[in-house]
Amino acid sequence: MTQTLDPGRSGAPASPDAARLQVSVTPGTQGSAHVVVCGEIDFHNASSLRGALLVALTTYRGTITVDLQSVTFCDCAGLNALLHAHDDAQHARRHLRITGASRQVRRLLRLTGTDAFLSGDAVQDAPGDTA
Repeated sequence: MTQTLDPGRSGAPASPDAARLQVSVTPGTQGSAHVVVCGEIDFHNASSLRGALLVALTTYRGTITVDLQSVTFCDCAGLNALLHAHDDAQHARRHLRITGASRQVRRLLRLTGTDAFLSGDAVQDAPGDTA
């Protein structure tokens, strides 16, 4: 079963900025979850991503893998959301790991030196993507 998390506020229409971000969560084995993020992550919707990752961390007890290969833009607010989610996972004694990243995300992670921190190793290239 796949659960799609609406990044817009509950009960309010999603803003155009929130509509540019889609987050889906699919349960995995042994309580893990696979989170797929598509679209643009920026100042206007990074808090929605952080909220969706927090929901995944509190709903599933295994490793949370985050697939960013379909992210077309990510600014520092998006990076901050990922870093906060990683910190939340560590405090809960859980693992949050980036398993795929678009060229744009890989570049941001490499420039900021956070690629190894978020993935445990250098962030893997998306299939068919060259830097």
